[in-house]
Amino acid sequence: MNGRGTIKKGENRGMGGLRFFLIEDDPAVRKMLEKLIHESGLGEVVGFAEDGFNVRTADLLDVDVVLIDLLMPGRDGIQTIKALREEGFAGTFIMISQVENKEMIGHAYLQGIDTYIQKPINRYEVLSVLKRVADHMSAIRSLESIRQVLKGFEPPSAARESIPNQAAIEQQAEQLLLLLGVAGEAGSADVLLVMRWLAEQEAKGRPVRELPPLKELYAELVRREYGLSPAETSKEARAMEQRIRRLVLQAFSHLASLGLTDYTNPTFEHFAPRLFDFADIRRRMKELERGQNETECRMNVRKFLTAFFLELKRI
Repeated sequence: MNGRGTIKKGENRGMGGLRFFLIEDDPAVRKMLEKLIHESGLGEVVGFAEDGFNVRTADLLDVDVVLIDLLMPGRDGIQTIKALREEGFAGTFIMISQVENKEMIGHAYLQGIDTYIQKPINRYEVLSVLKRVADHMSAIRSLESIRQVLKGFEPPSAARESIPNQAAIEQQAEQLLLLLGVAGEAGSADVLLVMRWLAEQEAKGRPVRELPPLKELYAELVRREYGLSPAETSKEARAMEQRIRRLVLQAFSHLASLGLTDYTNPTFEHFAPRLFDFADIRRRMKELERGQNETECRMNVRKFLTAFFLELKRI
């Protein structure tokens, strides 16, 4: 391929394992990653690019996992991921980062990375991350196989269509709330209303890139759901705002508590950097360690709700 990126493509799909694509401008790092992937037995590297500027989804048709550097010339990793997601690439992204800026890494999670590897490259960390990703993808494929088998037992299409998609969204949201330790919170029903609204927007072909001002969204949901008078709507919208904020704070503290008990806890490892600013999570862990019940961290409720919906789409 011409241009700033150099792309190498594998000729044949192997007999098994994952197919990896590397987007990394450092030849030494590319060579090390390729060697580790080969030695791990988890798959093969089928192609690489020196930057993200010229990579297109057509180059990733049979690729399962893309390992991508955060800082590259031309177009950085976050911009590249965003562009490839918009073009329709649905594979897994693993970010390679020498940056410890948790806000930037949190932004990368919002753009669709599944996990990240810290530079300088550590053999054991890379192998641990790749194994975890491979296990996760294997589980997803097993579930998909089960779904395909169960399709033979589904009711006719007319009966299926009578079951609203909202039920599936709400069921997934309830499972996620349970994982976050807030399923019993008063705000859980309000979060379900927000998720239902987001799903409806996507179903109408109007995917929400950024939530509207939350006060306006809450007022709209209250009007639609309860049909109250303007004064009652305003009062209930404020109550909804408080309930959701309490729920988000509870989820925040729950994840921090999990991390304090076991930093490798999969729920903590997966959701903490996706739903919150990881620097705040670490600050809350220190507060809990000191026995401080109240937190000084500020809650970004909009980020939480947006990321929560993105996680629902992954389930």
